Amino acid sequence: MKELFLEIGTEEIPAGFVPKALEEMDALIKKELSSLRIKYGDVKTFGTPRRLVLSVSNVAERQGDISIQVMGPAKKAAYDDKGNLTKAAEGFVRSQGLDPSQLKVVETPKGEYLAVQKEEKGRPTADLLEEVLPRLISSIHFRKSMRWRDLDVRFARPIHWIVALFGGDIVPFSFGEVKSGNESRGHRFMAPGTFKVSGLAGYLEKTEKAHVIVNQNRRKLIIKEQVDKLASSVNGVVIKDDELLETVAFLVEYPVALLGGFERDFLKLPKEVLITSMREHQKYFSAVDNDGKLLPHFIAVSNTRANDMDVVKKGNERVLRARLSDAAFFYNEDKKIPLDKRVERLKGVVFQAKLGTVYEKMERFKGLAEFLADTLKPEVKETVSRAAYLCKADLVTGMVGEFPELQGIMGREYAAVSKEDPKVASAIHDHYLPRFAEDGVPDNDAGAILSIADRIDTICGCFGIGQIPTGATDPFALRRHTIAIINIILTKNYRLSISNLTDKAIELLSGKITRPAEDVKNDVMEYIKVRLQNVLTSDGFSIDVVDAVLSANFDDIVRSARIVKALSEIKKRTDFEPLAVAFKRAVNITKGTIRTAVDLSLFQHDAEKVLYEALIKVRERVSELSKKEEFNSALLEIATLKGAVDAFFDGVMVMDKDEKIKNNRLAILWGVSDIFSGIADFSRITTAP
Repeated sequence: MKELFLEIGTEEIPAGFVPKALEEMDALIKKELSSLRIKYGDVKTFGTPRRLVLSVSNVAERQGDISIQVMGPAKKAAYDDKGNLTKAAEGFVRSQGLDPSQLKVVETPKGEYLAVQKEEKGRPTADLLEEVLPRLISSIHFRKSMRWRDLDVRFARPIHWIVALFGGDIVPFSFGEVKSGNESRGHRFMAPGTFKVSGLAGYLEKTEKAHVIVNQNRRKLIIKEQVDKLASSVNGVVIKDDELLETVAFLVEYPVALLGGFERDFLKLPKEVLITSMREHQKYFSAVDNDGKLLPHFIAVSNTRANDMDVVKKGNERVLRARLSDAAFFYNEDKKIPLDKRVERLKGVVFQAKLGTVYEKMERFKGLAEFLADTLKPEVKETVSRAAYLCKADLVTGMVGEFPELQGIMGREYAAVSKEDPKVASAIHDHYLPRFAEDGVPDNDAGAILSIADRIDTICGCFGIGQIPTGATDPFALRRHTIAIINIILTKNYRLSISNLTDKAIELLSGKITRPAEDVKNDVMEYIKVRLQNVLTSDGFSIDVVDAVLSANFDDIVRSARIVKALSEIKKRTDFEPLAVAFKRAVNITKGTIRTAVDLSLFQHDAEKVLYEALIKVRERVSELSKKEEFNSALLEIATLKGAVDAFFDGVMVMDKDEKIKNNRLAILWGVSDIFSGIADFSRITTAP
C-alpha cells in the first residue's frame, strides 16, 4: 500500500472555482480507482489560489485480478451437423486467443451460447496512474477555463508545475508542456523558490515554512482568529459572514489580517450600504459595537506580510474611501427624487421579453397581492397595495444600479426618506425575503403577502411561456421562489388555496402567456407539489407518508403539513401496518369497479352489517375531527375500523356470482376507501411485504 500525491500548481485561480474543483478531484479519483479495481484508503483534497492538492492513502500497488466471462456465438450457430466448429466459432476462438478445449456452453435467457472464462491479471498501479492522472486533470470542470500559448489543453488558469508521486516515486506524464515531477514552489512573493516533495506529511511542513497554508480549513481558522482579535482591539465584534470567510480563504495562501478605518461621516449612510461596499468590492470584514452599531473600521486580509504593513493599511483605506464616496454620492442623489416618482421609469425596464416590463409585472402582482390580502389579512390591504406599487422603484436608483444586492434595502430606506408609512417601507424590504435557503421569512403580513404574489407571478409567467426549469437550468430561480412561498405559508400559517392562487395569477397574465392556461396550471401545481414534498421530507418526514398525503390533496399547504405530522405519529404504532394492509386490500378490490349505493336489504352476513354500521359511525366522527383539524384523533378513529374490515374479508366473498350482491359489497368497501382517502392515499404507505 502506497500514498498517491498530486499537486497542480497554477496562476491564481478565482476563489469561487477552488471549492468545486476540490470536490470534483475527490469524486474523480474515487471513480477512477474504483473502476480500475484499485483499492485505496482516505482521500484528502486541499486548495489555495495557486495550487490544487490531492492525497490518497493506502493505495494498492496492483489492480485486483478479475475473472470475466466472454460470450461467443449461439450454440446452434457454433457447430455444424458433424459437431465441428463453424467459422463463427473459430473466429471467436481466434479473437480471444483460446484453445477450443476452453470453450463451454452456458444457458442464457436467449438460449445456449458459447462462452469462455478468462482470468485477467491486474496491472501495476504506477503504470495505470500515468494514464489516470492527466485524464483527471483534464476532467476537472470550471465555469470558465482557458487555453494558453498554442497548447491543446484547457484549465482554469495556466499550469506551471505538477507534482505527481506514488509511494514517493514520480509518476511520469505531461500535461501541455508541463512534465510531472517532485518539485513544488512556495509563496509567490515571500518564498518563491522550489522544494522537493516525497509525500503529504513532508509537503505540509515544507509549504508552511515556505509561507503557504495549504489546508483551507486551517486558513479559515487563522483568518477568523486574526479578524476577531483585530475587531476586539477596537471593542467590536465581527459581523458573522461565512460566505465572505470562505471567499477570502481561497483568495490567499498566507493570510495576514490588518485593521483599517474610514471617516465617521460615512456612518450617516445606511448600515447595509457600508457593509455591502466593503464586502462586495473589497472583501473586507465589518465590525459592530455591543449595541450592534457599525464601527468606522474594516478588516482586510492580505496575501503577503509586507515590511511595512502601515503602507498596506493606508492603501486599503484610500481605495475604500473612494468606494464610500461613490456610495455617498449615489445615496444623496437618489434621495432627491421621491420613490413614487421613479415608478413610471419601470416602464423602460424589461423583466422578460415575453412577459413585459417590470412595471407590467408590478401591476400584475399588485392585483394578486390585493387578492391575497382580501383572503388572508384584509386589514393590511392598503399597506400591501401601496408597497406593491413602490417595491420595485429602487431598481432605477443609482445605488441599486451599483449594488444590485441592495434591492429592497434601498427601497425601504428611500421610502422612509420619502415619508411613506413605516409599514409600507418594511413591506418593501421584506417582500424579497427569504433571499436564500437559511434566510428568514417576512415578519410582517404585508411583506409576506407581497413576497408570495411577486413570486407566484414569476412562476406562472415563466411556465406560461415555456421557460420551465430543468435539472441543469433555472434562470429565474423558480425552485427558490417556490420553496420560499411554501416556507412563508407554513411559517405564517396562511390558509389559502394554491389552486385559487394559481388561477388568479394565470388570469392576470392573460395576453402574455403563450401556452394553454389549463396546461400552465397543471404544470405549476405539480411543480409546487414536488417542491412541497422536498420541503417536508427534508424536515424528516418519510417519503411514503408525504406522498400519501400530497397525492390525496395539497391545495391547503398548512393542512397537508399537519396531516403529514399526524400520519407520521400514527405510523409508529404497532397496529398501523395491519390497518394499512387492510385498506390497500379494499382499494385494490374496488379499483376499476362500478360504484353503487349501499342497499341494506341485500346484506346476507352479519359482517356486512357490522362493517357498514361501524363505517357510518366512524365517517361522521372523522368528518367532525377533520373539520377541527384534529388529525391524530381522526386517524385513531379510523383505526377502530380494522376489526370490522378484517371480519368482513374473513367472512364474506366480495366477488359474489350475484351481480347485485357483489356490487353492494363493493359499495361498502368504496365507503372504507373514501374515509381513508379524505385524509391520505394509504395505498402509497410502505408496508412490509
